[in-house]
Amino acid sequence: MLARGGPSLLSPVARQRRHVSKLTPFWKKKLEAKDIKRDAQGNIIFKKKEQSPGAFKPLSAAQLTHELFQSAQRRELDLPAFAPVQQLVGKATAFPVIKNDPARIYGLPKKMLLEFRILSRPCSVVRTVTVSAAQLLDDAKTKSSLDARVVLTGRAGCGKSFLMLQLVEHCITNEWIVIYIPRAKKLVDSSTPHEYDLRTRTYLQPAFTLETLQRVLAANYAKLATLTTRKKHALEKREVPLGTNLVDLVAIAVKEPPLAPVIFETLLRELSAQTKNPVLFAVDDFQALYCRTAYRDPHFVPIRPYHLSLPRTIMEYAAGKKSFAKGAFVGAVTASDTQYKLPLELRDALALPHERFDSPYDKRSRPLVEYTAGLRALGVPEQLSVAEAASLYEVWKDDRALVSSMHDEAFLSKYTESNGNPRDFVWKGLLATFDS
Repeated sequence: MLARGGPSLLSPVARQRRHVSKLTPFWKKKLEAKDIKRDAQGNIIFKKKEQSPGAFKPLSAAQLTHELFQSAQRRELDLPAFAPVQQLVGKATAFPVIKNDPARIYGLPKKMLLEFRILSRPCSVVRTVTVSAAQLLDDAKTKSSLDARVVLTGRAGCGKSFLMLQLVEHCITNEWIVIYIPRAKKLVDSSTPHEYDLRTRTYLQPAFTLETLQRVLAANYAKLATLTTRKKHALEKREVPLGTNLVDLVAIAVKEPPLAPVIFETLLRELSAQTKNPVLFAVDDFQALYCRTAYRDPHFVPIRPYHLSLPRTIMEYAAGKKSFAKGAFVGAVTASDTQYKLPLELRDALALPHERFDSPYDKRSRPLVEYTAGLRALGVPEQLSVAEAASLYEVWKDDRALVSSMHDEAFLSKYTESNGNPRDFVWKGLLATFDS
């Protein structure tokens, strides 16, 4: 048996002093006179806190002797330029390198961004749905966007985001004005500040709106420079005269960020009226705009998506409440997002099957039903054809992304394991060879 410890011989005051001395932070301890350094004015010079180098330290090029790191021996993919034509169906093509590259300016969905960082150059496979969707936009460039409001649908990983990027690249090289939002869930996940506006009775998102304006200007600078305002616009404390260049209009928001929501609304109004250039409004993660938002009002009540300025504007163009004289609206739903699932209102409008049996007790939001009016679904095939998968396999093989055998057996096994799903074929098939 162990003897039980007796009471401490220290007095309560001594015990308290000893306890406090152990918990005293180092920055509250008194410095000795010899440790204090002063400048010419007699002010104390504090030591700069050393920044942590992080979890990984880069090695010099001389230490990277393995052949995997010999980037000089890695050749850039030699692929034909992307064009949505029937002759290139089933073939891998490279996106052109242009000054106003939308992928660089607007950004990309996360999975696609990681793939392009691994590959030596951005590329994609032209599919049959690519040609048909591009033809739909070619027919819409002379019509109102009321006649071309489509939503890309399909199984998770079937290539909806890639198809949208292909359409964006096609339009921007054919003199379209492109507004592309690759991650629309950032508009409703409370990741940007918001403020209430008495004029519109909505919650503005000035930071995100300013960032969107700058991206629109960078991607469409040459086309916006040829357009001017058709009438005088009254802003909060200033006026934009008739004939103001649209580049100068956006520059006002850059100089005065609080005016960004008003400038964005004015810019869209001007783009809707002009007929010189067709306009493409492309939104990925489109279903997130119809879900419950993470924003809260002063009473901590969730804010409806149609009470946020930017989501409301997007849904107005999607529902046809606002339209472009020439152009189209294209959305893409994300089936793999568990936080922002496809809502019932959007499923009904697009005639998509429900996850479970429909019940008469399932509630629908009447305003959201109005914002889905007139939307059409454009289904993306769930599987790659053998020719499309073979082209994709050749891209990763030629780019030295495969570390296992590169024979026909490996291709057929990965294609069978993924059931032809494009994302699974790349991530769980080809890139999984790094783990083997």
